Amino acid sequence: MRSDPDDKPRNLKSMLAEAKDASELMVDLAYAALYFDDEGMADAVLALEEDMSDLVHEMRSLAMLAVRHPREVDGMSSVLQVVSSIEQIANAAVDISKIVLRNLGIPQALVVDLAQAAEVSHRLVVAGGSHLANRPLRDMELPVAVGMRVVAIQRGRHWLTDVRGDSIVEPGDVLFMRGDPAGIVRLRELAAMARWTPPSPDTAPVLSDLDRAVDTLVEMKNLSETAIGLAYSALVLNDLSLAREVRSMQERLDGMKASMQTWVLRAAADIAQDPDADPAGLRGLLHLAEAAEDIGDQARNIVSLVLDEEDVHPVLALALGDTDDVVVQVPVGPGSQADDATLGSLGLAIDPGYHVLAIRRAASYIYNPRRTVRLWVGDELLASGPEEGRDRLAAICGYEMDIDEETGQVELTPIA
Repeated sequence: MRSDPDDKPRNLKSMLAEAKDASELMVDLAYAALYFDDEGMADAVLALEEDMSDLVHEMRSLAMLAVRHPREVDGMSSVLQVVSSIEQIANAAVDISKIVLRNLGIPQALVVDLAQAAEVSHRLVVAGGSHLANRPLRDMELPVAVGMRVVAIQRGRHWLTDVRGDSIVEPGDVLFMRGDPAGIVRLRELAAMARWTPPSPDTAPVLSDLDRAVDTLVEMKNLSETAIGLAYSALVLNDLSLAREVRSMQERLDGMKASMQTWVLRAAADIAQDPDADPAGLRGLLHLAEAAEDIGDQARNIVSLVLDEEDVHPVLALALGDTDDVVVQVPVGPGSQADDATLGSLGLAIDPGYHVLAIRRAASYIYNPRRTVRLWVGDELLASGPEEGRDRLAAICGYEMDIDEETGQVELTPIA
């Protein structure tokens, strides 16, 4: 994860931020490995797990050494609880990647549905002489040109997760991108890689009710990823209503996992009577449902600190707000660019590079909203993206953003 194995974080805050970013990257890569049937991405998840194990050990040791008085125990226990959840999220990503590495198999219909996600991850190997080689990222303007951004660079055995505009791409670098899947074809052209064809539906006989099972798994994936993003937001913002929503999402994931298990048992019975049915995907489906539910459990574990009104160490808010992607909570103001506009027309994923996790509308949430969702005055966006894009997102919603550098408090002022 670090560019230099000797360049270790100096404090708990930086280690927590790094671990959070790395665990989310691992989940992205694991799902992308399924989508592209890419063992390279799956292997990258395992490589990140080794670094994560070392980082978790360092954080636990430092947390224990930092306690100098009994009254500090409760606060530091909250740090250890979040560290444990981050570790378990990383383990769930490893479980997903093993579907590819162990050839457990998943139905082609699921691969096709994953390809329709609003954001996907992609892996690029930069060839010497390509348009990407020996250039700083800011000169390429990839978020604008192809709708995808670099979230990590693997250079030999080292990982660069603190990717900035002045980071220079070298021949042989492996870029891990995230963004609109429509940009993959152009992206591969720029990297001088072989042409890529999106997955197509399988024409082979399928199991009964497979479409419904696939829809359930895709919803579990989206719900679990959204739950984690909202959990960190609830903790940083100390938002009880948001924490309750995460708890509700985790309960839904539990029910969906039980439904998947029942479906697999019924499908197994059908396979025994149908020689043309392919049972290969059943193991992968169970594996995937279990991993998605595990991620939801960790989101619930994080927000339990808010739900139970436990002492939360200040380093958590500082660290979780100091990651590669920050979470922004901003309402839609009257007469703003966002008012009466669809998410797709705003192009937030390209400029300012934000992904909308949820929309708070009245007393409920719209999770992982689609591009066709229309925004209205009073809607509140919960979105994650690069820190440098916060002001731009606020401006689109009709506000100027002022952030207190010492406390991290955000003040929004309507644009005249």
